[in-house]
Amino acid sequence: MELVFRGAEVADGTGSPLYQADVGIDGGRIAEIADPGTLTATRVVDAENLVLAPGFIDMHSHSDIQVLANPDHLAKVSQGVTTEVLGQDGLSYAPVNDETLAALRAQLAGWNDDPPGFDWNWRSVGEYLDRLDRGIAVNAAYLIPQGSVRMLAVGFDDRPATESELDTMRELLVTGLREGAMGMSSGLTYTPGMYASTEELVELCRVVGEHGGFYSPHHRSYGAGALEAFAEMVDVSRRSGCPLHLAHATMNFSVNKGRAPELLALLDDALDDGCDISLDTYPYLPGATYLSALLPSWSSEGGLDTTLARLSDVDTRERIRAEIEETGSDGAHGVPIDWNAIEINGVRNSDNAPLVGHTVAESAERAGVAPAELYFDVLVSERLGTSCLMHVGHEENVQAIMRHRTHTGGSDGLLVGDRPHPRAWGTFPRYLARYVRELGVLDLADCVAHLTGRAAARLRLTDRGLVRTGYAADLVLFDPDTVADTATFDNPRQPAAGLPHVLVNGVAVIDDGRPTGALPGHSLRNSGRTA
Repeated sequence: MELVFRGAEVADGTGSPLYQADVGIDGGRIAEIADPGTLTATRVVDAENLVLAPGFIDMHSHSDIQVLANPDHLAKVSQGVTTEVLGQDGLSYAPVNDETLAALRAQLAGWNDDPPGFDWNWRSVGEYLDRLDRGIAVNAAYLIPQGSVRMLAVGFDDRPATESELDTMRELLVTGLREGAMGMSSGLTYTPGMYASTEELVELCRVVGEHGGFYSPHHRSYGAGALEAFAEMVDVSRRSGCPLHLAHATMNFSVNKGRAPELLALLDDALDDGCDISLDTYPYLPGATYLSALLPSWSSEGGLDTTLARLSDVDTRERIRAEIEETGSDGAHGVPIDWNAIEINGVRNSDNAPLVGHTVAESAERAGVAPAELYFDVLVSERLGTSCLMHVGHEENVQAIMRHRTHTGGSDGLLVGDRPHPRAWGTFPRYLARYVRELGVLDLADCVAHLTGRAAARLRLTDRGLVRTGYAADLVLFDPDTVADTATFDNPRQPAAGLPHVLVNGVAVIDDGRPTGALPGHSLRNSGRTA
């Protein structure tokens, strides 16, 4: 035996009560679980009074490029994440061709950066997964991004797909799923994915379901039309037969304060009717995205250069301003923007560095201009590559949704920018510290199940997500009394406290509280296809 965690309190990922045991690791697997004090090994770690759990599974991650550019991936391993799901919100970098890759690199710079000298040596899903297999710190699964697929088949126009284009999208999905993707994501407040009709989504989801995948949408509104948007996704799942996983399933903006029970009733009715539905959330109130996401969809049609031309035209600016500030654009979830709630947290142009950490309203007042004018000027000077925080959440909704029977954890974490949202570094310890130990919203064993076993079940991982003999040794050892997120909005890149050991495939990536730099992770590929 290579390693034994001796006398640990085991939270096995099922939600069952903790029990004390020795857990032995050999050959990257959990070799034996035995009474405390009975196993021996080359190395024995005293785990008394510590909790041994399956490694946490980040169901909504934006590490697509940074996990390759910085493969030691301290943001995730330091908080106990051993698997994350990439390709989120309908926009990522496979499948692509040269034209769409260039467009995506520009559009997603605020999410993922566009690292100088980075080797973009893939175009297909399979090639991207192969690139991950060269060596990363965590395991990674991938969702085919519906917006990227639509770029390839339809382009950047706001119109229905033709039957031929729909066939092309179906073929791209089949290929990507056979190459190992776990399902499909959508970003239905982001162009060009938002141009897809309900019928188009149903047709694509039929393909996904037939090949053992699931659908993970960022739906059409988290604001004024949130419940209707959730209901549309449930309808897509019902009609297509495709399992549904609702990404960052929050109820935000003032119009939704206290309305989480309405969402949960909608989901419970569907679950009781036999639908296969799950969801993820992050344990914070503010959201994060790229600043240009607030634009109305018509202003982004045609791609980057066309959008920038519109933003430089006085009359078009006024039309966009009226829609954003007075009626609420579709990109801003149908809610008129409060510039006091939009904080710039990442810029690429050093001239804009003084804006970081301040709301658009604050910076506009200092500059003596209207908030919308500052907003437009920043987007143009940054070529849309700016990120922001949106202070629009409600604690009562966050707590109600995390209690749901299908809830899992997803950081939605952006790793780049001057002040990224601290959820990228703190999501999983924050669940354990704030919502288990401090507030008692979740029981510890149940919370671990949310973050591990439930997520593994959604991904159809048959040998991960539980502390069980024969399972892959993706494990985290933490102190339930001291585990905590230390990342803050002012200082977001801070590793968690109270997690002394993290193993990925049996290899330590955190050892006695120190990162090892090991890269034992690899892609996890869909093996559940039925066609």
